[in-house]
Amino acid sequence: MCPPRVWTWDAGKTGGAFASINRPIAGATHEKDLPVGEHPLQLYSLATPNGQKVTIMLEELLELGMNAEYDAWPIRITEGDQFSSGFVSVNPNSKIPALLDRGTSPPQRVFESGAILLYLAEKFGAFLPTDHASRTEVLSWLFWQMGSAPLLGGGFGHFYLYAPEKYEYAINRYTMEVKRQLDVLDRQLADSEYIAGDAYSIADIAIWPWYGRVVTGDAYEASEFLSADSYTHLIRWARQIGERPAVQRGVMVNRLNGPLEGQLHERHSAADFETRTQDKLEATGDS
Repeated sequence: MCPPRVWTWDAGKTGGAFASINRPIAGATHEKDLPVGEHPLQLYSLATPNGQKVTIMLEELLELGMNAEYDAWPIRITEGDQFSSGFVSVNPNSKIPALLDRGTSPPQRVFESGAILLYLAEKFGAFLPTDHASRTEVLSWLFWQMGSAPLLGGGFGHFYLYAPEKYEYAINRYTMEVKRQLDVLDRQLADSEYIAGDAYSIADIAIWPWYGRVVTGDAYEASEFLSADSYTHLIRWARQIGERPAVQRGVMVNRLNGPLEGQLHERHSAADFETRTQDKLEATGDS
């Protein structure tokens, strides 16, 4: 293929599972207000790895007894919810997740998953060390994840699993980079219990939904292809994080696919995990 001198958008040629949600311009496509619940923290998201970071963080804060109750509303990206005027006002980049803290005056919007984790960690004083050296280490790994994950998701995940055509060059290019990243994490975890040392932090919360779920076989159906069982320290950590009750709850929030008992489309209270998962709603005809 020889690219043209000037690229023009042809929606019919973009193809793939996510073709309908991508476009080369920003801004709203339609007027629609966002729903608002009773809690100060309003989360507008979806249970992608980036979305799961935030719901895990919020559930971890609640597990600690923090006053971090929140309403979580699903943003159905395949239906264009992220391009509504209400969502664009919270995140001009039209990507999930987006958080609105109505407990401040004026309400504070926070977008980008790493920024939301940092905002919540500072707001509640949890999962981020206060001493300078340890804090710097955690933030280094947080920003490592933010910079590395696009190569895992948008690169490897897209070309290995979602692209309508399989290109050997692209798959090989991104597989090489992902395996390098997995090796980085495996070497780090050989000498520490958690990503940034001996304490669980927002670094673990950010990295686990991406890399932990890849090596345990829960993402991209690629654990065998990537020889994930060779990253023994990373697998140990991934399984350890996955056993945390808050993590198990967090991955359910705003999840719209998979087993019905693991889907909690909206979350407004802790009781929802027991009474409003999709299997229970469908059983009662309340879906």
